[in-house]
Amino acid sequence: MHGLGQTARDWQAVISRTTLPDADCPELFSLSKGNISYSGILAGLEKRYRNEKESFRICGLSLGALLALDYAIRHGSQISSLVLIGVQYKVPTLLIDFQNLLFRCMPQKSFADMGMAKQDVISLSRSMRSLDFSRGLHKIKCPVTLLCGEKDHANLKASRQLEKLLPQAKLHIIPGAGHELNQCAPDAIAAVLAEE
Repeated sequence: MHGLGQTARDWQAVISRTTLPDADCPELFSLSKGNISYSGILAGLEKRYRNEKESFRICGLSLGALLALDYAIRHGSQISSLVLIGVQYKVPTLLIDFQNLLFRCMPQKSFADMGMAKQDVISLSRSMRSLDFSRGLHKIKCPVTLLCGEKDHANLKASRQLEKLLPQAKLHIIPGAGHELNQCAPDAIAAVLAEE
């Protein structure tokens, strides 16, 4: 699942390097009916995968990783494994507020590639401000692979903490890479997906 500022197309480099014939890469922002919000996107995911009979794995980056983590806490029996990239398990309020300040300063045309209006991006970010999955982490029983770019300073500390909090988690730090590993290190993600 893609992050904020991305679309499903941003996963094509990863998907083309794998042999996953049944990969599903949803456009997250189209899942939310009406007002775009974190809870609306989560509800859309729950509806999309409600009738899945077999367990499946979820791979997500940033916002997509938050959603994957939340989904696994809520529907653990459906999940066979998680691959979480540049993830936070407790959204840092200051980071979200700073990000929203930047979004407010950006021109409307900067949001065209996201498939969302500027106000929708700001609204979505605001809806994520109080997310904290600390109390639900014990519900995750499946194997977890954590990936974080060496230069992804905003998420490296949280990835290391999450590895400690989830005994079944393994962290892989990708040398020289930044936050959007699906763009700058698709081979690293594809290799992890091939292992599972």
